[in-house]
Amino acid sequence: MPRSDHIPLAHEDDDHLQLLGIKPELVRRMGGFGNLAISLTVISVLSGCMTLFGLGLVSGGPVVMMWGWLGVGLAVLLVGMALAEVTSAYPTSGGLYYMALRLGGPRWAWGTGWLNLLGLLGGIAGIDYGAASFIAAFADLQWGVQASPGLILEIFTGVLLLHALLNVFAVRVVSVLNSISVWWHLLGVLVIVGVLAVVPAHHQSASFVFGHFANETGWSNPVYVSAVGLLLAGYTFCGYDASAHLSEETMNARISAPRGIVRSIWISLIAGFVLLAGMLFAVQDYAGAAAADVPPAQVFLDALGTTGAKALLLIVIGAQLFCGSAEVTACSRMVYAFSRDNALPGSATWRRVSPNKVPVAAVWLSVSVAFVLAVPSMWNAAAYGAVTAVNVIGMTPSYIIPVYLRLRQRDRFVPGPWHLGRWSRPVGIAAVAWVVVLTVLVCLPQRYPVNAETFNYAPITLLVVLALAALWWRLAGKRFSVPVVEDPHLAEIEEQIV
Repeated sequence: MPRSDHIPLAHEDDDHLQLLGIKPELVRRMGGFGNLAISLTVISVLSGCMTLFGLGLVSGGPVVMMWGWLGVGLAVLLVGMALAEVTSAYPTSGGLYYMALRLGGPRWAWGTGWLNLLGLLGGIAGIDYGAASFIAAFADLQWGVQASPGLILEIFTGVLLLHALLNVFAVRVVSVLNSISVWWHLLGVLVIVGVLAVVPAHHQSASFVFGHFANETGWSNPVYVSAVGLLLAGYTFCGYDASAHLSEETMNARISAPRGIVRSIWISLIAGFVLLAGMLFAVQDYAGAAAADVPPAQVFLDALGTTGAKALLLIVIGAQLFCGSAEVTACSRMVYAFSRDNALPGSATWRRVSPNKVPVAAVWLSVSVAFVLAVPSMWNAAAYGAVTAVNVIGMTPSYIIPVYLRLRQRDRFVPGPWHLGRWSRPVGIAAVAWVVVLTVLVCLPQRYPVNAETFNYAPITLLVVLALAALWWRLAGKRFSVPVVEDPHLAEIEEQIV
């Protein structure tokens, strides 16, 4: 079982950070609940499950959505536990890439950081573009506005600007919103499921919800189709590393950050299962919902009518906006930390911190790149699915690299106060195996026949980013280094750390 019986000393967070060679610059505003809140918000079952609900309906249907959710969720819990153990030893804003640096060296850190950054940027694009699609669906119900790709892109731009401004000028508000978001998500799931359970006169059977298979992908192999359908859960269960990225702003980070990672996963596992079941039981017209531009909106409309559909859409939109704001926060901290170590072109700009301790330039870079990633959705209907795959294909391998390196360290690894004890190695091996499988799955073409309209460009994006990372390593890799704190009292601090 995880151990967390260590009692922290006063100022231990910053003292430990200095021992790792990092000068504390960010303000520790968050407690354990706030740290949990941001990972729970970034995972956001009301965002991920709703955004890819349509993909689930056509890629295996209810049986894959329900059992795939449980299977993927439990596998991700193993990944989260293994990552949490490493986080307890290295609680920094750099998170995964700093762990890789300490456990494997600069090249491992460089690759991990670029992968994690790609995933975070894809996450912002996927979340906020999904929110824009749901806002457009609400506008259609409320005012009869036709939801065109151009309109969705305009709304997407507005959502990105909102999240950037909040993160630049209202950091304390963002912290409060993250705490509110936890209750919004949990109560929102209960409200949506409760309304869908009570109001509709007709519900699907349990055998349908837990056993019906559907395939509209064009592929004939049911195993392949089911593998594609796992993207719904794989995409949703991303972002729990936000607890690690915010560890330099969290009190008692060596315990609070790993707890935030693990708790956010199992809470999301339960909430998402309940949400998906509630939605599938309430489906009135399966074919109509699967063919709709925003399938959850069609399920709400068929089951509740216009007024009820609009009310539930507002709950989902609110959750997506919370989620996007938290993702921008996590991504900007990654940009800041990576630039602090001279790993990005223009690092001197992106690592600047404002007088109120906010990495402003990093925030604007994050939303700008996310905008570029989503622009192809204007012309390619399959582009959004590729954006979500970019999120998974960047994030998930970056999660497991520190775990893999920790396994190579064996007894040389010095765990923090939160650790798995004798379960560390078996959990780590299982986590690595799952991530290898998931990485292959998200590279698969989702539709057949494969052409310009259905092509999954996520693997191409991955290769481009890795090529850019390799090129920049040759040009600037020598400057990649963690800033070392020259503190005359460092020896005294070392003696105080237990």
